[in-house]
Amino acid sequence: MSGPVTGFVPTRFLLLSDTHNFDVQDPALKDHPLNHPLPTTDVVLHCGDLTHCGGASSYRKAIKLLASIDAELKLVVAGNHDLDLDKAFWDTHLDEGDDPEDHGEAMAVMKGSLAQDAGVIYLDEGTHSFTLKNGARLRIYVSPYTPAFNNWAFAYEHHEDRFNKPQDILTDSISIAANPIPDCGHVDVVMTHGPPKGILDHCREGNAGCPHLLQAITRARPLLHCYGHIHEGAGAVLVNWISSGQASPNAGGGNHLPNKFPEPISQQFVHGTISLMVNAAINDGKNSPTNAPWLVDLLLPKADS
Repeated sequence: MSGPVTGFVPTRFLLLSDTHNFDVQDPALKDHPLNHPLPTTDVVLHCGDLTHCGGASSYRKAIKLLASIDAELKLVVAGNHDLDLDKAFWDTHLDEGDDPEDHGEAMAVMKGSLAQDAGVIYLDEGTHSFTLKNGARLRIYVSPYTPAFNNWAFAYEHHEDRFNKPQDILTDSISIAANPIPDCGHVDVVMTHGPPKGILDHCREGNAGCPHLLQAITRARPLLHCYGHIHEGAGAVLVNWISSGQASPNAGGGNHLPNKFPEPISQQFVHGTISLMVNAAINDGKNSPTNAPWLVDLLLPKADS
């Protein structure tokens, strides 16, 4: 990053998502960036789908992967494939051979000593605040939920809005938001499993992102919104709010950015002016782990400011 800015602290993030049982011991993956020493970073953000279909052993594999990364803070949210982390889903979708206790075992892995020793913090939906050793304050909103599709976990119906208060919702929608995304200036980073509608969300079925999430991001204008879920949409784009006023990669000169990992995206974003949107899926559209993670440098406010 360029010279210091008063009241803000340069902070490095490593972003990844949709690792789906990535196996560091698989010889076929020996050349993948995740199987090589990764740059030291301040914060790791994993945007969900740690596994294919859940299971304690698969979560332990994911923890092992995250343990190999040198970072002060490692924040994780679940995804729709992490079935047994969603208690409501698991309790109502038990197949023959499934164990009702699997949810407890999965949570014991993600919040127990193995995760703690690895520096991993599993986050529930809502806004969380952290003070980093570099003196920065991180305010991050997270959610594992995505629009219902093929009966996966952490789902909501398409007319349901989890991210906005009733006064902020779209027409023909209802707010079910127990933890809405904060307004602009009250959140630095948003990490969701799924994308907003129209931004790095294109797949065979079209644009599969959530319009309610788009509405919330347009309102919140975070420094960074990272996600995964739609493997085909992997990439990064800048949204310039000053020129467009809306979150669209085609409005206001949306600027798609290449992934030059291990070089970071390093720009001095300012709250409310520019948002960096990153689909950090490691697996590609063929469910093969071909994509590299992303490094991003952000200016976070000082904890005492």
